[in-house]
Amino acid sequence: MPEIKVVPLGAGQDVGRSCILVSIGGKNVMLDCGMHMGYSDDRRFPDFSYIGGGGPLTDYLDCVIISHFHLDHCGSLPHMSEIVGYDGPIYMTYPTKAIAPVLLEDYRKVQTEFRGDTNFFTSQHIKQCMKKVIGVNLHETVDVDEELSIRAFYAGHVLGAAMFEVRVGSESILYTGDFNMTPDRHLGAAHVQPDLCPDLLISESTYATTIRDSKRARERDFLKKVHDCIDGGGKVLIPVFALGRAQELCILLESYWERMDLTAPVYFSQGLAEKANQYYRLFINWTNEKIKRTFVQRNMFDFKHIKPFDMTYADMPGPMVLFSTPGMLHGGQSLRVFKRWCSNEKNMIIMPGYCVAGTVGHKVINGARSVEIDGRPVEVNLRVEYMSFSAHADAKGIMQLIRDVRPRHVMFVHGEDAKMEFLKEKVEKEFNLPVFKPANGETVVVPTRLDVRLDVPVSIIEHSLSLDPSPSKRSCPFRAAVRMDRAAGGDLEVISSQTAADLLGLPLHTITFSQTVTLPKIDWKQLTRALRTLDGDLQKKEDGLEMFAGEVTIMRIKEASDELELVWDEGREEWVDLILERITNASNSP
Repeated sequence: MPEIKVVPLGAGQDVGRSCILVSIGGKNVMLDCGMHMGYSDDRRFPDFSYIGGGGPLTDYLDCVIISHFHLDHCGSLPHMSEIVGYDGPIYMTYPTKAIAPVLLEDYRKVQTEFRGDTNFFTSQHIKQCMKKVIGVNLHETVDVDEELSIRAFYAGHVLGAAMFEVRVGSESILYTGDFNMTPDRHLGAAHVQPDLCPDLLISESTYATTIRDSKRARERDFLKKVHDCIDGGGKVLIPVFALGRAQELCILLESYWERMDLTAPVYFSQGLAEKANQYYRLFINWTNEKIKRTFVQRNMFDFKHIKPFDMTYADMPGPMVLFSTPGMLHGGQSLRVFKRWCSNEKNMIIMPGYCVAGTVGHKVINGARSVEIDGRPVEVNLRVEYMSFSAHADAKGIMQLIRDVRPRHVMFVHGEDAKMEFLKEKVEKEFNLPVFKPANGETVVVPTRLDVRLDVPVSIIEHSLSLDPSPSKRSCPFRAAVRMDRAAGGDLEVISSQTAADLLGLPLHTITFSQTVTLPKIDWKQLTRALRTLDGDLQKKEDGLEMFAGEVTIMRIKEASDELELVWDEGREEWVDLILERITNASNSP
């Protein structure tokens, strides 16, 4: 039986380092190639030795697909392609292709220039890697080769994020990457072709047990907490990633400052707005309808109240709000500012998204009152708030996607084991589907159906349709033979049963039934007219009538004037009651 094999090299019962290896129809595809933010040694990379035993991967992979630009989905790409070795095609959407190298370069600088990491990819590696990237449009079917094709669907989440369908023949998977089923202030909701019916849906499950509260209530709570802190003279640190939630929360805070006429300064990391404007202007068609409509009159990302930040501002007295990168406090400016502000109880940090285990952000969210930064313990006295503005689907959104897509099997990745187990049981109960949640390095084998496409001669189709007496033809039987011509390269063809018998030099056996029908009178002209409504090609013979090219006959019984014999083969069994009804009605007509 055909099957699909899946091995997570990252994100198996874990969040971070997404990298899923799929073998489908004899093709090997890598889905995402992320970095784990919780580690600074080789554990931050997926275990590529699983594929090529430590050697180049080109001979083992048919293509690599990147779902979006977040580093836990693309951060290991230059390492994989330029250091491990991969020269094949890498597919991603055009916004991801534009933004990913910028984030990769920022990450490289943090690791090498600030942390002194010498075992890391270089700027040249990033450039060489991006030369192998092929841009993909939404809903465009891209033929990787003669058998393997991919197609992208809108995933929400961040600018350019896509779900990918991977298809080989009749076998297919849908990989979600990270997705959001709820529209927000600048992006639309994920949208996939309904009833796609893939053999396997591989879904993220970051918020597998969460049903998020009202978005408006969450936004009001966020604004109140920020306002209360600055009223008390405190500073608010909001760690964000450069593109995504940063724009969402900046739009929210900008409109609130305007409405409330507030004067406390609001800052963002240097260069963040310029980058955002450039990409959102270039890829305006990836935003939601409101942004598209208003973009010509007013650029939603030209902020009046939010200004670029300089590190010298960090020690200024008085209240302020800072959006700083990166989002998990695993390095960079946000961690440096946190180190300066965390000891003051007037200050506050708002974590607006998921933090990977091992990061400072994860420790702070979980109540640590002391954390180690640059090898030294730092006391945490500031107020800590965790408010999920993360653009991941919650449990309700994941269930909705399964309902829309109608997969035959489901696999959860990019989530915590206990939470995935809860959602696994829910899906199995509600949809009666097999659900997998493999750990890293664990192979899952998914059975698939063997579908064979064949050209069927019109004559066989017409005959099959004729075997069903109902006008709708909904349940017409199909009787034919499939022949393999080994001399022609093993091609299959559909032939009639009679042709098959002739080719084999054998007689075609059929089962024939007969029934004697007694009638008050027999008017053969009237009988002919009645039965011709069922078969326009009815033939009159010397001894009676022939229907459906001889498959049904109505014959005279010479000794009797009030009896006839109805003869049919097994293929016309469904027609007997209807024919008998017409015969009876014709004999009873005046």
